[in-house]
Amino acid sequence: MPGTLGLFEGYGVELEYMIVDRESLAVFPVSDRILAAQGGELASEVEVGPLCWSNELVLHVIELKTNGPVAALDVVVETFSDHVKKINALLRPLGGQLMPTAMHPWMDPFRETRLWPYDNREIYDTYDRIFGCSGHGWSNLQSVHLNLPFGNDEEFGRLHAAIRLVLPLLPALAASSPFMDGRLTGYLDNRLEVYRLNQRLVPSVTGRVIPEPVFTRRAYEREILTRMYKDIEANDPEGILRYEWLNSRGAIARFDRRAIEIRILDIQECPQADFAVLGLTSAILKALVAETWCSFAQQKAWQVDALAPILLHTIRDGEQAVIEDTRYLDLFGVSSPERCTAGELLSSLSERILPVERMDDNTGAALQRILKEGPLARRISKAVGENPAPAEIMEVYRELCLCLAEGRTFHV
Repeated sequence: MPGTLGLFEGYGVELEYMIVDRESLAVFPVSDRILAAQGGELASEVEVGPLCWSNELVLHVIELKTNGPVAALDVVVETFSDHVKKINALLRPLGGQLMPTAMHPWMDPFRETRLWPYDNREIYDTYDRIFGCSGHGWSNLQSVHLNLPFGNDEEFGRLHAAIRLVLPLLPALAASSPFMDGRLTGYLDNRLEVYRLNQRLVPSVTGRVIPEPVFTRRAYEREILTRMYKDIEANDPEGILRYEWLNSRGAIARFDRRAIEIRILDIQECPQADFAVLGLTSAILKALVAETWCSFAQQKAWQVDALAPILLHTIRDGEQAVIEDTRYLDLFGVSSPERCTAGELLSSLSERILPVERMDDNTGAALQRILKEGPLARRISKAVGENPAPAEIMEVYRELCLCLAEGRTFHV
């Protein structure tokens, strides 16, 4: 994101998808073949018009991302949907297809993981040596990243303060990973549950997912980056991982591109649903930055200890998570003497702030489905019922593959 962009003057979006066998729906490690087929030669990234396609840590995942910042979210929704179709067309002769959702429901990562073996191998090998990347929190997770720019230190502080407050709500909107190892675990967002623990060997790399309350670049480098680099030094004496992207919090500062990258969102069943989530997220952040319900000083005062428990509840219970901290509700202009669920808070925010946002009909309809029927993980859980047989799970995920291919939301 160019440094000339100020708050909400541009957006960078990244969507990750797993590649699966069309018949068995098992993970299908062929992203290198798809990138080579599109680009004419093997490469980790290929420019395809307004988007780029790129590799990820493992060979069964491919990422689509905006080729530079875009002025508004709604201008690229259908572009992402069209590129899903392009990739599916390249996969079809190989017997593969893209599958949505943030985790493969029955993948065995210890047996099926194949790391990207080409360029950047030194980085991937270092991660694997230190943390062991054959696990759910590494090789079985697909997410959405939203990059939001800031033009100076003041804007960074305001954006970081707002993002910290919104992060605990996002699993209630975006959770799409109710399965792990072929069973419903009781968590709607298993991706985040394993992600928050996957680097516990060096706890400062992920922290508690919610970033610490720091609001200048100098403070961020001192409190987060320097501490993280020092803590991992014994395991990485060559400094291979000594970069901002080592930071694995739910939102990370990318001073190299003057943006904050939100990484906490599960990927949905189609781009229309992803952009519904991104649209509401962006609208809430704009309102907070504008001090619509609370001041910047009030936002900065919130500590990780107060925000992290709310996040843990939404990771488990999604939109049904109960928010009992009325001080948190006050931040969003909700004065309630009684407890409020995360879903009720999101619906209230949508009603109050979205009329001023740009959102096309398909994206708006996708958001209404999420708010009325629950996040995708809730709808998947309802569709399979309790204790589903493998065939029942496969039937639902076949339908999800069709949702992605056809650009439509999943309905029970």
